[in-house]
Amino acid sequence: MSGKVPFVDLFSQHQEVRAEIETAFKDIIDKSSFIGGKYVSQFENDFADYLGVKTVIGTSNGTDALWLALVTAGVRPGDAVITVPNTFIATVEAISRMGAYPLFVDVELATSLMDIDLLKNFLENECQREDNGSVFHQKTMRRIAAIVPVHLYGLPVDLDRLVPLARQYGIPIVEDACQAHGAKARLNGEWKKAGTFGVASAFSFYPGKNLGAMGDAGAVATDDPEMAEKMKILRDHGSNEKYIHTTPDGWNSRLDSLQAAVLSAKLKQLDFWNNCRREAAQRYQEVLRDTPLSLPSEPRDREHVYHLYVVHTPNRDLLKKELSAHGIDTGIHYPIPLHMQKAYDWLNLPGGSFPNTERLASSCLSLPMHPALSLEQINSVGSACASILK
Repeated sequence: MSGKVPFVDLFSQHQEVRAEIETAFKDIIDKSSFIGGKYVSQFENDFADYLGVKTVIGTSNGTDALWLALVTAGVRPGDAVITVPNTFIATVEAISRMGAYPLFVDVELATSLMDIDLLKNFLENECQREDNGSVFHQKTMRRIAAIVPVHLYGLPVDLDRLVPLARQYGIPIVEDACQAHGAKARLNGEWKKAGTFGVASAFSFYPGKNLGAMGDAGAVATDDPEMAEKMKILRDHGSNEKYIHTTPDGWNSRLDSLQAAVLSAKLKQLDFWNNCRREAAQRYQEVLRDTPLSLPSEPRDREHVYHLYVVHTPNRDLLKKELSAHGIDTGIHYPIPLHMQKAYDWLNLPGGSFPNTERLASSCLSLPMHPALSLEQINSVGSACASILK
């Protein structure tokens, strides 16, 4: 029965923009212009306008985008970067790939996002500021070169508190906005889109994202012209002129024309699709209100775009199994906290180090969420949950 209520529905989404995509693909194939070119430039400019930033640079994927943002923000091998253990591994891969050291701060139970109170306590009690203004982690004596807040599931971190705290310590913010296309937060009373609060931000366009390509793709956004120029060089083998390479730190991470064309077509629909997700989430809140599930929250100073609709229950595994028997697809985001992954054994962080993250990992379940989700499907999910958990 699997698939009665699919977790995502990319087919329906693509039908809405199929004609525009096919026209663009024909043009690209006819001209054999697959790397760079007008479609890439057009998307970069359009997405920059959408976000309200000066520059967007397309990349091969969101992980590379985050790496570029960190490198150009001044993170160097041996430095430390503060982030959370409750995220997809790509967040920390980008940090460790460059030889930096991840320092974790636990998350809030209510939002699954970085707990700013814990971050404040960490900076006050476990770090020290040198005469030159640099901040060092006392235990490892590594310079803290950046803070990476993760706007998880489509909800931004509490930026109204994070931004002034980071500014107080002189630590740049590099946003992981890979799940937050079009999400908003308020800073000093002004609403801004996620990805516009730090020195740079990374976006992923993995197919299932709110703005997704037909393969891997990503982008980095910034208002800093010097950082933008470095990003363009680093993503193209350390070159801004063919066969002239100015740095050994370059990488091959260019956005191709086919993916850019897909993204341009979808970008026009992003706000509408996000509104569809928000309406679906509101209906979920109504049909699940009387169940024992813990439901997603949306603080008043933030606008959730529901990349994922994540509920929590101590009976997660049973609920997942029974929903599958009802033909309802679900996911788990994420079952193993990063500090407990084998890949990060070397951090020597045992179970119990981040209790909120560990509790969320054992109880989280992602219900179907996509713009084409119908009221009938949502009602089916709600009825099934109520029946299983009664």
